[in-house]
Amino acid sequence: FYIIFNDDTDMYWARSRVLEYLSQVAPKLPPSAKPTLGPDATGVGWVYSYVLQDKTGQHDLAELRSLQDWFLKYELQTVDGVSEVATVGGMVKQYQVQIDPAKLRAYNLTLQQVNMAIQNGNQETGASVVEVAEAEHMVRTTGYLTSIEDIKSLPLKVTDKGTPLLLGDIADINLGPQMRRGISELNGEGEAVGGVIVMRYGENASEVISKVKDKLEDLQRSLPDGVEIVTTYDRSTLINAAVDNLWKKLAEEFIVVAIVCALFLFHIRSSLVIALSLPVGILAAFIVMHSQGINANIMSLGGIAIAIGAMVDGAIVMIESVHKHIERTPLTDKNRWQVIGKAAEEVGAPL
Repeated sequence: FYIIFNDDTDMYWARSRVLEYLSQVAPKLPPSAKPTLGPDATGVGWVYSYVLQDKTGQHDLAELRSLQDWFLKYELQTVDGVSEVATVGGMVKQYQVQIDPAKLRAYNLTLQQVNMAIQNGNQETGASVVEVAEAEHMVRTTGYLTSIEDIKSLPLKVTDKGTPLLLGDIADINLGPQMRRGISELNGEGEAVGGVIVMRYGENASEVISKVKDKLEDLQRSLPDGVEIVTTYDRSTLINAAVDNLWKKLAEEFIVVAIVCALFLFHIRSSLVIALSLPVGILAAFIVMHSQGINANIMSLGGIAIAIGAMVDGAIVMIESVHKHIERTPLTDKNRWQVIGKAAEEVGAPL
């Protein structure tokens, strides 16, 4: 489910309120229904993705998926600014219990009883404490299932003859892949296992991507031989291209405007005023963006690049109006600001 709040709503306050209401309704839901909050990210939070590539062929998709789920995922979630690390592709290992219906009926058992036996046999329990030499030692019993033999030896009941009935007596247990709802491929060369980095709401994408790259470089040394991390999507490339395009367009506009104004107005200082309005206007835009908490993303930089032309047009119209008023009324020390103010007032409102 999606909950849409007003734009001026604090996101983390909204999350805390939703979590509060979820905790209230959780006891009324079925035991298997556990409501959770999604990542604190936006719809455009996907900033980086990668795949695990095995060039030696010694590791199958299940092993690569285990590396991603139990190693890389938890390490990358510690990076500042990362909201979620989603896994794509591969096969998830699972123990598959294939029950013989005839044996189940013969021993007068139900699937619910088998399910409860597996759940009760795969847990840990805290006990009391043991005092040794005036020191208390915590006692904890662990009973997690770690192999097929552990599952086979789970007791289900005691037969009429007094012998325990084990799960392996009525079912076959195998290690296989979990049912998949999709696959991930790399360049059409075959299936691959990868991860998607989702940025936290309000973070700087370039900084988060840089930290993720540094972390992946450190983690690469801990991977098995032959397994490499290959980047498949990096938004910083697009961000850097947008920034470079902004500076390129600014330099081009600066030079072209200065030359055109100097040729047509025959006034060097006027052309400099028009050219200097570009960096001053962009600087003012960045100051306002910083005060409003707006990041320099692709949309904002694109808007500034488009606005460069409008700023140049406005500056040219203003300078031309000042020149016309100067031609009509020669400037003196007394009327200088009056003439310039009148020229600005004449075209200021339309601009």
